[in-house]
Amino acid sequence: MATGCAGAATATDPGGADSSADRSTDAPADGTAATMRPSTPAATDRPIDYVALGDSYTIGTSVRNDARWPNQLVRATRPQVRLRLVENLGLNGATSADVISQQLPELDGLGPDLVSILIGVNDVFGGIPAETYRHNVRQILDDLTTRLPADRVLVVSTPDYTLTSAGSGYPDPEGQSARITEANDILRTEAELRGLTFVDITPVANEVPDDPSLVARDGLHPSAKQYAGWVELIAPALREMLKSGDAP
Repeated sequence: MATGCAGAATATDPGGADSSADRSTDAPADGTAATMRPSTPAATDRPIDYVALGDSYTIGTSVRNDARWPNQLVRATRPQVRLRLVENLGLNGATSADVISQQLPELDGLGPDLVSILIGVNDVFGGIPAETYRHNVRQILDDLTTRLPADRVLVVSTPDYTLTSAGSGYPDPEGQSARITEANDILRTEAELRGLTFVDITPVANEVPDDPSLVARDGLHPSAKQYAGWVELIAPALREMLKSGDAP
């Protein structure tokens, strides 16, 4: 089970490991202290270098690399937005504490123009107190907004895994569902306090009971189809977010 700061999880955890998921970016799909970066990129033809942070929902456990939502986002926003996914740092089983200790430091060398963050499922599953999660979210978002302008940080909600066939079998699914809602409320509040774009993918994720094809073969994680539904919500939000900057 993914608890505390543990970065690894079993295959049956909401953030569980799967041999099909790794941390590499998918070429066919694309295509020191923290310092403030200008709104990027300037009026050039250079793509927007994008790094995705998070857990199994970011790394796309149980789907092909090109079906992960960050990869689909790159394709969906063309040609208006030229994103280049330089790294997907999502990690199976990652908690908010793991983002702080393992993923944020990697941004120093990557120097992205845009970052997305989706984190919280393993905090909920591991029983991490809500106030600990809130503290960690504040630290993550404060770090990101020190590195990047607010219009270059995208925040995405966590789906309710208790609606899946596998997730419904976990202890106290109603309690876990309520804690997912609480975690998403925390993430939304902290994002909005910093002027960040928050995208709630709940309307798509909540269609799972009526559409089993939205769940991957493991019975727990989103399928490529569900991720496509997420991107239908995320892509327009991203385009709107980038209008305030100098993106090409």
